[in-house]
Amino acid sequence: MVTASQKLPAELRYHEELAVLAAADRDPKPAGWRLSPRAVRRFIIGDDKLGVSRKFWGDDPLVDRCIVALMGMQGLILVGEPGTAKSLLSELLAAAISGDSLLVVQGSAGIIEDHLRYGWNYALLLAEGPSERALVASPVMAAMRDGKVARIEELTRCAPEVQDTLISLLSERTVATPELGSGRETRAVQGFNVIATANLRDLGVNEMSSALKRRFNFETVLPIADPSFERELVARQVRERLVGQDVGASLSPDVVDVLVSVFRDLRTGTTSEGAVVTRPKSVMSTAEAVNVGHAALLDAHYLDGATPGGGHVARQVEGVVFKDDAEDQRKYRAYVDTVVKARARSSRVWADYFKAAKARSDG
Repeated sequence: MVTASQKLPAELRYHEELAVLAAADRDPKPAGWRLSPRAVRRFIIGDDKLGVSRKFWGDDPLVDRCIVALMGMQGLILVGEPGTAKSLLSELLAAAISGDSLLVVQGSAGIIEDHLRYGWNYALLLAEGPSERALVASPVMAAMRDGKVARIEELTRCAPEVQDTLISLLSERTVATPELGSGRETRAVQGFNVIATANLRDLGVNEMSSALKRRFNFETVLPIADPSFERELVARQVRERLVGQDVGASLSPDVVDVLVSVFRDLRTGTTSEGAVVTRPKSVMSTAEAVNVGHAALLDAHYLDGATPGGGHVARQVEGVVFKDDAEDQRKYRAYVDTVVKARARSSRVWADYFKAAKARSDG
C-alpha cells in the first residue's frame, strides 16, 4: 500500500504542490517539460505566496544553472562530497520537469551496458524470438522514448566501458535495436535528458573519459554554508521522518543547535569560537546529522521515555558517524575533551552531551 511506504518519490510526496504550481504556471515551457523553468525553480527553492515549501537548502544560483543545463543538449552531472543532497536535487529536478523521478540507474561495479541501453525478457525471447514484447527498455531508453529525465546515481562506480555507452546516447540521442530489424531504433523525443551524480571521494574509482565529460555540464554541490539553514533543514527532515509514527516528541532548537554545531565543527575543522580541531575522515554531512538526530529522538522516545537532549545526541554520534576507524575515534574524543568540555560549563544541553560522550568513551 502507498500509505505504508517509508518514502514516496518526490512527485507523490509533493503532488499537491506540483498541482498548485501547474495551475498557476503561465510562463514559457521548453518542449516536453511539465512545468516552466520558473515553476521548476519555485518547486525546489520554495514560494511562500503559493504555499510551496523549500526542498533544497543550498546555493540557489546552482539550482538555476542546473535548470538551464537541462534545457540544452548536454547532460547534467552533480558532483560533491557524500551527503550534500546531490541525489535529492536530481530527484526534485526530474519530478518537476518530467513528473517522474523513478527512471533511475544505480551505478555500481555490477552495472552492464544493458542497464543503460536495453535487455531481454529471456522467456519471451526463447518463445517468440526478438520482439517488442521481449525487449526490456533501460530507464535511459524509456526516458528517451517518453521524453523524460533519466537519472544515473554514482556514475563513477560504473566500469569505464559502461560509462562510455553514454557517449553515443548523449550525442546521437538514439538507441539502435538491430535485433528487431534493420534500421529499428528509439530516438529521444523532446524533454529527454540525463542527470548523473558522483561523489568527489569516488571520482578516482573509475575516472570518466574526456569524451564523456564533454557530454556533461558539471555542477558542484557544496555543503550548506549558512548554519541557520542547516539547523532548519535538520529539524525539518527529522520531523518528516516521523510522519505516520506515533512519536509526539521533537528536537528542541537547543538540541538541534548542538547537533549541527558538532557536525559543522568537525566538517570544517574550525569551531564558531575560532578554535582549530582535527577533521575526521568520516563524512560529517548534513544527511548524517539528520540520521543522528532521528536516532537520538527514537532513543529518547522509545527507550528513555524522555524529552530528547544533548545526551541522546552524543550516544548516537559515534555509532552513526564513526564506524571502524580508530584514528577518527581519537580525533572525536579529543574534540569532546576540549571544545565540548568548555561549552558544557555554560550550557545544560552541552553538559548532557559531554557527560554521555565521556561515559561512552570511558566505557
